[in-house]
Amino acid sequence: MEMNPNNVRFLKFENYRWNGVEVKKYKDENKTWLNVCRQVIAGKAGEKIKFHLRYFEIEPGGYSTLEKHKHEHVVICVRGRGKAIAGNEVFEMGFMDVLYIGSNVPHQFVNDSDEAFGFFCIVDAKRDKPKLLTKKEIFNLLRDEKISKVIRIPETYAGLK
Repeated sequence: MEMNPNNVRFLKFENYRWNGVEVKKYKDENKTWLNVCRQVIAGKAGEKIKFHLRYFEIEPGGYSTLEKHKHEHVVICVRGRGKAIAGNEVFEMGFMDVLYIGSNVPHQFVNDSDEAFGFFCIVDAKRDKPKLLTKKEIFNLLRDEKISKVIRIPETYAGLK
């Protein structure tokens, strides 16, 4: 739904969907993640803001890409529970928990529960593209027992080749 002539945009919420906002798959490439969808709620419909507000939802057993990038982001859990790997830490996220992830911090979100894990993610509108981790970076993370129990790296992850 685009901005109206009065420079106002209202999105009706129902069951973790916003009227007029398209539900898309997480990313175009699909070899580094599983069962994730996204909605861009603000920032791409004519608003004059310098950030994007996105909603991601990870189904049970799903996970986001293990990645890093220069831009920072703030994540706010609003549905279910899930785990977030950020740097060399694992955080158990629940309703209204907030996680700030700084520049170039490796991160991944994992849903090991039996219900959807949904969160808002706030990022700069102009930002760099995420990068996959190198094999060395992955193995450094895997040395940490608490991370190795949570992290999800499919065999098709390009950093392993």
